[in-house]
Amino acid sequence: MATGAAPSTTGIVLLAHGSRDPRWRAPVEAVAQRVAELAPAVLVRCAYIELSQPDLEGAAAELVSAGAAAIHVLPLFLGVGKHLREDLPRLLDASRLAHPHVAITLARAVGEEPQVVDLLARLALKY
Repeated sequence: MATGAAPSTTGIVLLAHGSRDPRWRAPVEAVAQRVAELAPAVLVRCAYIELSQPDLEGAAAELVSAGAAAIHVLPLFLGVGKHLREDLPRLLDASRLAHPHVAITLARAVGEEPQVVDLLARLALKY
């Protein structure tokens, strides 16, 4: 744990797919910036399943080094496909093994959240 960090510090990992195109990261990083604005005491990092860095384990390690005592992983996926069904459990297990003193929890994919479905419907109706 980082010196001077509060033991109840929460970390959030915004987990996205990843892309070779660095411009693809901009919306994910914009969400991270907004989280930081809304909750300055919360540590937030972006992570990617493939093609981009950091990966989940790297982001979790950064958060732990910054003082996170708990980490909440939010998958920025509209649906639950192979990555979330098969890859994510393995990645979570690896992060939990690497940081056994840190509670690492998983949210459902954002596309399963009623607020996101509602927002997307409203955006579709704007035009």
